[in-house]
Amino acid sequence: MQTRALGDTGHESSIATFGAIALNWLEQEGANQMVEHVLSKGVNHFDVAPTYGDAELKLGPKLRQHREDIFLGCKTQERGYEGAKRKLDRSFDRLGVDYIDLYQVHGLEYESELDEITADDGALAAFREAKDEGKIGHIGLTSHGNPGLIRDAIDRIDDLETLMFPLNPVVVGKDDDEHDYAGVFEAAEEAGIGTLGIKAFARGPWPDTDELPEADRPFPNWYEPVDTPGEIAERFDFAAAQGLTSVVTPGDPKLVAMVLDAATRYNGMDETAQRSLIERLRHDESPVPEQLHH
Repeated sequence: MQTRALGDTGHESSIATFGAIALNWLEQEGANQMVEHVLSKGVNHFDVAPTYGDAELKLGPKLRQHREDIFLGCKTQERGYEGAKRKLDRSFDRLGVDYIDLYQVHGLEYESELDEITADDGALAAFREAKDEGKIGHIGLTSHGNPGLIRDAIDRIDDLETLMFPLNPVVVGKDDDEHDYAGVFEAAEEAGIGTLGIKAFARGPWPDTDELPEADRPFPNWYEPVDTPGEIAERFDFAAAQGLTSVVTPGDPKLVAMVLDAATRYNGMDETAQRSLIERLRHDESPVPEQLHH
């Protein structure tokens, strides 16, 4: 699988990142098999979070076995110093490791949160302390919406090394500030920040629960995903062709293998194909920036 420089971190990330939330839906044996499969395809960047159910615990055994082969991203929704420090220690405990390569502010949505995390007693103070102590390698941020806020974060956090944000043809086709992820991408590139794309495989929001109760959804994703090999390959090619460092696999184990196949076969996507996909999907309902949390 191709790799790309993760901004200025010095790490070369595989063009697919394994979204380890998928492990939450599997028993331990299945989780072990999935991690082995993901590694066998050449994926070296994994992303997990405390809010992903049991994913940290399920990832633990194979993570420890293959620690040298995995660039591990984890994150916290805590905004204050004490909370972030506690959550980081808990993640170390659950994962069974003493070092996390990339620790990220999880799901930044509001300006007030940016003020909180950048304050003297904010989460970033805990991140920086852990970095100084050699417990984490790099500092990142993830967001599901509000491109303007992400750009503010780039301006205000001078040691920010990675960003994770939505990028797919539906949002690229919407020419408004609420969906200006192209602007985020440019600002990140300029600042030498690695870029990780989420929601590349989002078809749109799920029908409301009256039409389709949550229990009846065929996938546990927050959004309705595309689910055929052809659509998945098209979506992967599109996201990777935008220049992202890496595209994060969706949260359903059934979709991961198809995404990995697409990633191993990735060979670019020409401008015409990109434009025609944007045109085709331009009027679809956007899966962002509704206030969704991974």
